[in-house]
Amino acid sequence: MIPTDQPRKHRRSKRYSWPDYAMGARAAHRCQVGLLAVAPDPHVAAWCAAPIETGIPGFVLCPPVLGREAVPIVTEPAEAARRPELAVLSALAHGSSEQGATIAAAVLPAIQELEEDRARFYGDLVLNSLNEAARRALEVIMKGYEYQSDFAKKYVALGRQEGERAILLRLLRARFGELPDAAVARVEGAETAALERWAERVLSAKTLAEVLDEPS
Repeated sequence: MIPTDQPRKHRRSKRYSWPDYAMGARAAHRCQVGLLAVAPDPHVAAWCAAPIETGIPGFVLCPPVLGREAVPIVTEPAEAARRPELAVLSALAHGSSEQGATIAAAVLPAIQELEEDRARFYGDLVLNSLNEAARRALEVIMKGYEYQSDFAKKYVALGRQEGERAILLRLLRARFGELPDAAVARVEGAETAALERWAERVLSAKTLAEVLDEPS
């Protein structure tokens, strides 16, 4: 399964790498393989469905494509727990819609029962699928759920921090212009308390250093 909503320059390389993925997996596992392109954007889905000519007679790769309209909207926690991968796909396809927060609220508690690495990966996919409005709505929804877990709390908090980081970076760029890589890295790695402290300094500070530097 390959998510494909990526910049155009990265998508072009898929015409060469997808046959390699398929045949490499076939050789490594000594079995038949399947390749599924997940493309919520209709234009990207149409691009993915185009046959890939490999140059080998008879070998034309025609990837099946899973578009947004084919993915069900999963909002029930019980269904998400029963089929967590489908629930994650639902978030990827519909996370930026009006139901994105409700989908995420069903998925996050469900995937906490999975092994840690898999749960973390799925959690990242779900949160990255949400827009800023959906993340704010998710925080409100999760506060009202009695079954809210430490796992879900962690990911809701991460979503809030990501929104705060994005806002702070926009404010800093508007105030001081293009930012050094080191400054961007500090903001992206900061905790909520630091983000709030720096945001309070943006308007009054005369330099970027006055915002980010901490008094000794």
